[in-house]
Amino acid sequence: MATQYLDDVIQGRRVIQALDVADLTAGEHKFMFRVASDALSQWHHLPVMVFKGEKPGKKIMITAGVHGDEYNGVLAAQKTARELVGKELAGTVTIVPMINLTGMLHHSRDFFSADPDASPCNLNRFFPGDQNGNEANRFIHALWHNILLPNADLAIDLHTQTSGTVYPLYVFADFRLEQAVEMARLINPDAILNDPGDAGVLETVWNNSGVPSITIEVGMGRYTELDLIKRTVDGIFNVLRHHEVLDGEVDAVVPCLEGQDITSIRAEIGGFVIPQVAMMDKVTQDQLVAIQYDNFGDELQRYFAPCAGTVLSHNIEPIRAPGSLVVRLIN
Repeated sequence: MATQYLDDVIQGRRVIQALDVADLTAGEHKFMFRVASDALSQWHHLPVMVFKGEKPGKKIMITAGVHGDEYNGVLAAQKTARELVGKELAGTVTIVPMINLTGMLHHSRDFFSADPDASPCNLNRFFPGDQNGNEANRFIHALWHNILLPNADLAIDLHTQTSGTVYPLYVFADFRLEQAVEMARLINPDAILNDPGDAGVLETVWNNSGVPSITIEVGMGRYTELDLIKRTVDGIFNVLRHHEVLDGEVDAVVPCLEGQDITSIRAEIGGFVIPQVAMMDKVTQDQLVAIQYDNFGDELQRYFAPCAGTVLSHNIEPIRAPGSLVVRLIN
């Protein structure tokens, strides 16, 4: 497959409908990728940045914004691009910093379509897509086949926790894949989960396609966390140096919590929940982790840890619907 250029120029950037980094000249390239049309027959265009070295080397793919309310991942992808400007590379780094444009405009995790039978929906359950499916499937199929899959030897997908809850710097990696675990550790996160993957998730589809991949969770949804963004970018550069895409000394891997299981404590009824634990606290079985109040401010419910573990997430928005996450433990 060759890079396919269209006649259009948007915001001074050439429009493409397919990318093959092999046929690009060495240097820095910015494109608009025409991914799919909406119900008004207008096209969605995704920004794509390519940094190609003079020397051959690994092809690294970095994506963000699959969920539209997860801005720290987008900011980390953009910061990575800024810091690659002017660097000498061996190989190629391709960055797609924002995928779910409709979700971002709605400050929402979901993809929005005019199709009432298929909207809203979680794009990270549709990979690798279907060219004959609904709008989300067609969108993902074009992205996967024309940009992502042809241009990656290794992949990093950037996310955050869902709006209303918070994560530390946290990585999903399939421990059956040595290169995925290696990448996860090179990020130097607070925690890593052994993640065999779920159907339709980008990380899973990468791994099943022979491209070792990790998912990085960069703190909380919607709100900026500059320290975690910086740590994420530092970790990505550590991966690039390890694979000799960039010159330089690889930072030492700092041991972190590596877990096998997740336990989610969810609200049993609606109300206002105040956590009684903090991020990365170690808790014991039956320890109080949250107290819930009703509309009058009277105590309604207490939540206790069903097992020992470490606090990986908790709500930061107090109002919780039945079934909403209150505290998540990793062990």
